[in-house]
Formats: sequence, C-alpha cells, structure tokens
Amino acid sequence: MRFIIMHKTNPHWESGAIPSPELIARVGGFLGELSKTGRLDSAAGLRASAEGVRLQFHQGERTVIAGPFAGNNELPAGFTILRAHSLDDAIEWATRQAQIVGDVEIDIRPVTEPWDIGMQPRPAELTTRRYMILRKATGATESGAAPTPSTRTQLTTLIEATLEAGRDVFSETMRPSRRGRRYKNSRNGVTVMDGPFVETKELLAGYVIVSASSLDEAGHCAMKYLDVVGADEVDVRELE
Repeated sequence: MRFIIMHKTNPHWESGAIPSPELIARVGGFLGELSKTGRLDSAAGLRASAEGVRLQFHQGERTVIAGPFAGNNELPAGFTILRAHSLDDAIEWATRQAQIVGDVEIDIRPVTEPWDIGMQPRPAELTTRRYMILRKATGATESGAAPTPSTRTQLTTLIEATLEAGRDVFSETMRPSRRGRRYKNSRNGVTVMDGPFVETKELLAGYVIVSASSLDEAGHCAMKYLDVVGADEVDVRELE
C-alpha cells in the first residue's frame, strides 16, 4: 500500500522564505532513512502561492485567480506534477484535464527545486520547471465514486500524449479522507484524528509518499515527519 503524508504551509513559507541548512539536513536525513528501508516513493515541497494560480471550472467556464491566495477548500483529491515551459503552459494542461473530469477547483504552484533554495545552481540548459496541479476534493471524490471508464480512458490518453511529447508527468489519486488520518500538534502533545476530514484552510506546503503495510505504519512515518518539518499538522491519505 502507498500513502501520502502532507504538511501545511504558514505565513513564514508563504513569504517566500528559504529553509535553513538545519531544516534541509533534517529533511534529507529523514528521506535517507526512508530510502534505505525501501519505503520512500517520492517527496517534494511547493513554492509560495504568490508564484501560482487557482483555477475554478464551472459548467465549462474557467476562472483564473492569480496568487497569492488564501486557503478555502484545501481537501485534496489528487495531483499531477508536470514539467512545463511556463505557468501559462501548466494552466493550459490543467484546463485539458478539467475538460475531462468536469467541475473542479485546481491550484497550480511550482515545485521547489534545489536551485530555488540555494543548494545548487540551476542547470543552464534547463528551459522548463515542474508544477504541481492539485485537484480539490468534491462530494463525488469523497464518496469514493469511481471515474467512468470514459473518463479514465481520456485521462490515460492525456498522460500518454504528454509523455510522448517528451514531457515528464505523473499523477496520483487519493482515496476518500475517511480512510485517512490527521496528526496535529497541541499543548498536550500530538492529537490523532481519524477521517473523514473537514475542509482545512491551510495550503499544502509539501509531501512525502511512502510504502507501508497499513495506515498505522504510515502513521509512524507521519509522526516523525511532523517533527522533522516542524509542522503544526499533517494528513495521511491512502493512494489508489
């Protein structure tokens, strides 16, 4: 089984702050431990929402809201990470996705790269960057309703066409939040809440995807992650 562990942003990171060498070292050590045990799938952080956009699709109409943006319905249903030539390029790809899935709200933000935080120079030949296209939950996704065969086929075709065009892309879909767990720091220690979750207003800051035999095992990783990144809250969700 695979689980995503997600932590939330705060005003410090929304200001565009760069993580300290100590934080980078802690996160690197944590990911290294997961990698050694074969449990690490992937991980990434996101840039401030001022560098992104929010897209709202309703009855075929698209509204584009430039960042920074405040949290609203921040219960995710899944995401795609796409290598695009620009933010506008990522917006057009997300629009093609929305034309398949229907009414949806999507946030697009750049993925943090090593050169964004001073770890290494940006490769001179690189002309693209990675963007996360984050799809918000709906009543249908939270109920566990499966996409129609036609929708699945069209999404698969979109991904395959993108890959054939030589562009890196991968997608993840989360199972309903009732199958997840939330870990929150409090005065009395860490509070653990089983799903389903109410919508939170904190934006996503980053994630790690792990392989685990159960939600409990993924929860042990989440407790460590909560401490390593210094977050107030993390959510654990099962992936399809």
